[in-house]
Amino acid sequence: MNSRARRIAIPLAGLVAVGLAAGTVSGAATGATAPSDVVSKNAATPAEQAIQFWTPDRVKRATDYDDAIDLTTKGIRGGNSTPDGPAGSVPPIGGEKKTKAKKSKQVNLPNTVGRVFFTLPKADPRNPKNWRYCSASSVQGKYRNLVATSAHCVYDTKKNTFYDNWVFIPSYWDGNSVWNGKAPYGIYAAKTFNAHDDFVVKEDFDYDYAFVNVYNGIKVDWAKDRGRWKWTVKNVGRLGDNVGGQGFTWNRSTKATVFSFGYPAGEHPDGDKPFSGRTMKWCYGKTKPMPEARKYNLQEHVGLKCSFTAGASGGPLLYSYKSASRTGYLIGVNSVAWDTDGNDRYDHISSPYFNTDTYKVYKAAANRWTGNMP
Repeated sequence: MNSRARRIAIPLAGLVAVGLAAGTVSGAATGATAPSDVVSKNAATPAEQAIQFWTPDRVKRATDYDDAIDLTTKGIRGGNSTPDGPAGSVPPIGGEKKTKAKKSKQVNLPNTVGRVFFTLPKADPRNPKNWRYCSASSVQGKYRNLVATSAHCVYDTKKNTFYDNWVFIPSYWDGNSVWNGKAPYGIYAAKTFNAHDDFVVKEDFDYDYAFVNVYNGIKVDWAKDRGRWKWTVKNVGRLGDNVGGQGFTWNRSTKATVFSFGYPAGEHPDGDKPFSGRTMKWCYGKTKPMPEARKYNLQEHVGLKCSFTAGASGGPLLYSYKSASRTGYLIGVNSVAWDTDGNDRYDHISSPYFNTDTYKVYKAAANRWTGNMP
């Protein structure tokens, strides 16, 4: 390990076949109480207000939500990510029945991945410095209304509350054109945030994942009239029906071959800014256990070589991803960016290891109904 300080970025956002045992989302009924270590909280911002807030100007000016911090090598040791039970999985939407998959030689970007936009809580929403974004993905759920992202992309640990004006735009492409036919699948406002108690209470980044139930989508057409934005809307239905949803898997090997997707935009520590955040990017590689980082109570992360910067937080790590179907299994979410050799360039990204605790949060969220916006 290089003797220079290790840097970490913290918020803010054709594979060989594997034998995934198909599972189903089952258990809690729609209104059932979640386990005690799962925090489920309805969004404070009314859905219509959240969607109306994100005018084309604000979407274009929203900035990535991450901050760079330093950790010295002193006290850092190997992580201890290990399964805490049998491996399990839930198939992606469309993958419930086995079909002969077509092969694709190119990497087709998943329709499920997009950007989430939100404003910082207890802050003036009119101030552009409070307009932020992360990455996220649609994931399988009973009611096809589920978005997976990082917990730091839904919850502010400094102000101890969830973000405001939270919406998801799948297949986001180019902030300059997002309202001109480039948000073809609609915009989805948050109804319920679901996270682990250890992140919300203890700020433990081993639990930096969240699942958000969203209302049915709205397609918005904006037009300016005398300098003010006016909108017309159309209901486009459930998220999972429109873009599909990735599968979900937990207690897998810490050495898994994955794709990571996201919308990086921030700078490297040396000031270089290679990404714009306007389009989706991807990395590919094999994960490994990452070192402990005590400052963030982080002992159970897995990471892969990748130069993603701020803005990619919350994007999915997908296992057994197939370009032909654009689906795989969610095995992690982008959480932390690392400079492992001390050259002021991020060279790894990591995710909390998905174990039985992760499945508890997912299961509680995957059985929550939303429907149309009020």
